[in-house]
Amino acid sequence: MRIWPGRPYPLGATWDGAGVNFSIFSEHAAKVELCLFDSAEQAHESHCITLREHTDQVWHAYLPDVLPGQLYGYRVHGPYDPAKGHRFNPNKIVLDPYAKLIGRCLRWDDSLFGYKVGDSAQDLSFDNRDNGAYAPLAAVVDTAFTWGDDRPPRTPWHKTLIYELHVKGLTKLHPAVPEKIRGTYAALGSEAIIKHLLDLGVTAVELMPVHHYISDRHLVEKKLSNYWGYNTLNYFAPEPSFDSPGAMNAVNEFKTCVRSLHAAGIEVILDVVYNHTCEGNQLGPTLSLRGVDNAAYYRLAPDPRYYMDFTGCGNTLHMQHPRVLQLIMDSLRYWVLDMHVDGFRFDLASTLARELFDVDRLGAFFDIIHQDPVLSQVKLIAEPWDIGPGGYQVGNFPVLWTEWNGKYRDNVRRFWKGDGGTVSEFATRLAGSSDLYQQTGRAPYASINFITCHDGFTLQDVVSYNDKHNEANGENNRDGANDNNSWNCGAEGKTDDAAVLALREKQKRNLIATLLFSQGVPMLLAGDELSHSQQGNNNAYCQDNEITWLKWELNDQDQQFLDFVRRAVSLRREHPVFQRRKFFHGRSLRGSDIRDISFFEPSGGDMSDEAWNAGYVKCLGVRLAGDLIGDVNEKGEAITGDTVLLLLNAHFEPIPFTLPDSKSDHCWESVLDSAAAGEALPTLRSGEQYPLRDRSIAVLVARPAGESS
Repeated sequence: MRIWPGRPYPLGATWDGAGVNFSIFSEHAAKVELCLFDSAEQAHESHCITLREHTDQVWHAYLPDVLPGQLYGYRVHGPYDPAKGHRFNPNKIVLDPYAKLIGRCLRWDDSLFGYKVGDSAQDLSFDNRDNGAYAPLAAVVDTAFTWGDDRPPRTPWHKTLIYELHVKGLTKLHPAVPEKIRGTYAALGSEAIIKHLLDLGVTAVELMPVHHYISDRHLVEKKLSNYWGYNTLNYFAPEPSFDSPGAMNAVNEFKTCVRSLHAAGIEVILDVVYNHTCEGNQLGPTLSLRGVDNAAYYRLAPDPRYYMDFTGCGNTLHMQHPRVLQLIMDSLRYWVLDMHVDGFRFDLASTLARELFDVDRLGAFFDIIHQDPVLSQVKLIAEPWDIGPGGYQVGNFPVLWTEWNGKYRDNVRRFWKGDGGTVSEFATRLAGSSDLYQQTGRAPYASINFITCHDGFTLQDVVSYNDKHNEANGENNRDGANDNNSWNCGAEGKTDDAAVLALREKQKRNLIATLLFSQGVPMLLAGDELSHSQQGNNNAYCQDNEITWLKWELNDQDQQFLDFVRRAVSLRREHPVFQRRKFFHGRSLRGSDIRDISFFEPSGGDMSDEAWNAGYVKCLGVRLAGDLIGDVNEKGEAITGDTVLLLLNAHFEPIPFTLPDSKSDHCWESVLDSAAAGEALPTLRSGEQYPLRDRSIAVLVARPAGESS
């Protein structure tokens, strides 16, 4: 086989139409061997090629006789000295950190692991077992693809509705998706799924991890799997288990899915896990970065035999190392430029900000993102916490970033559960959480509002369970959060009590309506609109089964709730007052005492200081003035819309609400009421009382008298 010197850049295996350039970084290696395999079934490499070219700590060669589809891995030689942070082991085939396609997935065997849980960390002996028959292998990929006229939808943040989903969970049981492609990228891009997303009003899908990942050893031993995928092995290759049977190219199938979603005007956001890898702590397997250069890629403890762990997953990437930053940035740009994705949600993003030990929101990672001409233009979402000291950083990320607003979730759940002392913060969350974002120059859309997400109860379970029920995870119900701010409405789990079931449905409507009528960016959890339950499991990360697969056969009650969600989304889209790009200022209209936002007591008067601070207050009205949106369209014309009144009652008794002033020739038309059971909704004048029922939300729109719809 011919071997030419090749180039140190780009890193990875690059097909140029005539041959393949192989390039891999290792700062501390003594020798690097490229191992070529003829098939995935092969136990040992057919060729072992020493990379003799070594430029700026990058090992490289060009092979003119290699074609796309070639399977390969590396054996990296160097010191095995954990006390100095080095864990080189040439007995282990390691995966190229820049692999674009997985040609063979990990095969489970004890030879993957040097040690078993319980072994002494002080006495780790060198493991000389060869893993060639079991190690994951990369495949050279031809990245050419016919994108046609594909272009990013670029939906403005304030008009965005995010739908968080799992590729398999969303599509596995959908009856209108061809059975052979269910659970795959092809299914996600299918006509049936896209129709559901469009009918729901979704503008962006947020995919739970699709970077190639593996399952944790303890799960495999319990015959479970890491279903969620927050256990990344490679940051470039799409997860091959979501590839359709026989397709053999997850890259092209993913691209086809993105192209289909874009054609429907739907953006694609990836949930990415750059804070840790699947190699775990000092007892974990050598699969990729650990064997390529442990000391360069990982954040080591003062005793280098151990890892700094801000994630609870065993290790943390070494964000101070320029090659680690390069790996992350190259990965992000690849997914934008080559795979055409529209943004990223960064798992445990506080970890990425830890410049030294404490969280530094102006760390090198954020500086690099901000100056990058590609990445600074896509949607950036932070999960603003990790498990390390000072890791809860909601509201503290810099401009360009939006954040999962955990304070919004917690307060809204508590308000509708009926907890006292929540109304003041509830009003702030409803109005865009200016206390968190305004002072740093950000806008209301910096807040990604959510009631539920993959991590925790589904919406159905929030109103059906007081306690978690995670026994299926095999950890004696110890895993998962204990404090969920949930309420079972009078019975734990499944029940035939008609009153309890009716209350649960109303509470679901209250929660989803609040989400959609709050300032900020709403995020729906896939399946909430279908009333999906995980049977009280609030940590279903290892449940690849009907606990997490969405059920599409809806009963009448489920269909009614889906119709309600669609109606609420439609109202949000129709009324500009719900999509503000600027915070409220409490200012008045010229020649009027009507302000851009006003809060009212049930008497119709302004909320008093006493009411704001009274622990028993659970009811308020919110008027959003359509004439004071304070924004312009692309032509520079002022954006105006209808004035909207929200009436919210979390109390267990009805509270008649006196309607506040509107324009003299207008009346208040009720367009949505979470307590209405199909009956006609009233149209009333200012000063009249709206029959606001217990635990309900009503939406009223100011219309000229005689023009109500």
